[in-house]
Amino acid sequence: MINYKKYPFLLIFLIPLQLLAQQKDMDYYIEQGLQNSPVLRNYQYQAQSTKIDSQLLRATFRPQVNSNNTGTYAPTVNGWGYDGALSNLHTFTSLIGVSQTVIGRNNINNQYLSIQLQNLGLQNQGKISAQDLRKSITQQYITTYGDLLQIDFNSEIFTLLKAEDIILKRLAEKGVYKQTDYLSFLVNLQQQESMISQLRIQYQNDFATLNYITGLNDTAYTVLPAPNISITQLPDLQQTIFYEQFKLDSLKIKVDDQQIDYSYKPKVDLFADGGYNSSFAVTPYKNFGVSAGVSVIVPIYDGKQRKMKHQKLSISEQNRSAQRDFFTTQYHQQLDQLAQQLSLTEQLIQQTAIRISYAEGLIKAQKQQLITGDVHIADYIIAISNYLNAKNIITQNTINKWQIINQINYWNQKM
Repeated sequence: MINYKKYPFLLIFLIPLQLLAQQKDMDYYIEQGLQNSPVLRNYQYQAQSTKIDSQLLRATFRPQVNSNNTGTYAPTVNGWGYDGALSNLHTFTSLIGVSQTVIGRNNINNQYLSIQLQNLGLQNQGKISAQDLRKSITQQYITTYGDLLQIDFNSEIFTLLKAEDIILKRLAEKGVYKQTDYLSFLVNLQQQESMISQLRIQYQNDFATLNYITGLNDTAYTVLPAPNISITQLPDLQQTIFYEQFKLDSLKIKVDDQQIDYSYKPKVDLFADGGYNSSFAVTPYKNFGVSAGVSVIVPIYDGKQRKMKHQKLSISEQNRSAQRDFFTTQYHQQLDQLAQQLSLTEQLIQQTAIRISYAEGLIKAQKQQLITGDVHIADYIIAISNYLNAKNIITQNTINKWQIINQINYWNQKM
């Protein structure tokens, strides 16, 4: 019987299935990560801010009302002082002014569209960041669960070796096996024990990293369930959030280009005021009144700045198109490469599974011969080592398979 006080790390594999069912799965960590991410919250706040920008823009198109109150006094002493004809010696002004900028409807709509595109861009970038976070959490979850698989099959080997330890020790004492052969076996047993301890530390480190990514503070030892991951149907590239960013950038460039032309349209401002304005020279009690006016500014020449601004946006559009084409090429190349890697990985898993069946059969046969002394301990250790290597290959490639699927599913987010 195994002394679990001496080997406490084996207890994790004796946890009832009911408890395992209560453990937090991969979907839980993804959900927590999305809720806790400050980056995603930042995009949400920026999107809310752009809504206020629309309200601010709307406010600038409305009449602006201001109160203007000014009082001045310019004394003269012995003929010294400001010219009274210029300074009026003393004046008082108290006016209510109204101004209104006249802007064309198309100009207004274009500015609203610019803010709307900015908001859509922030939302889309938030979706891309969320997809990046899903990928990172899934990747770390798979890595952490891979540590558990390593602990699992290494503990399986340790249990097998530990069961043979007592038998081989007695056979060595009886002279059936050399003492050096038994010591060699014992060294392998101790190495296996050290390996499990090292893997358990690695699991704790990777589990801590998983919690760090998701924004959780959880130091309790947790046995993760297997990741529920499979390939999802990928949409057309043009329907993904990644391609959508290029569309939004194109629209933004067009809107900015139109806004340049609108900025060179004639500018008309209407203004009016009313109140009290007096120099107190003659009948100050009659100096209540109103005034109104109009201001028209027509751009004539600005040193060809308008043309140069259009040229800059044209260069931006060329750069955007080049990046879009390069991204499209890389997208298809990457998916083709991932599909090939997935196929080869699955083939290797199937081939190694056949090796494991042979290795298991050899271990069972040699285990019976070990009791009678018909097989060398070194040969038995080699058989176990071969089995261990085959299991390790399957474990590593199973992890690789999940990681490849995770990379493929990264591109599945539609608009």
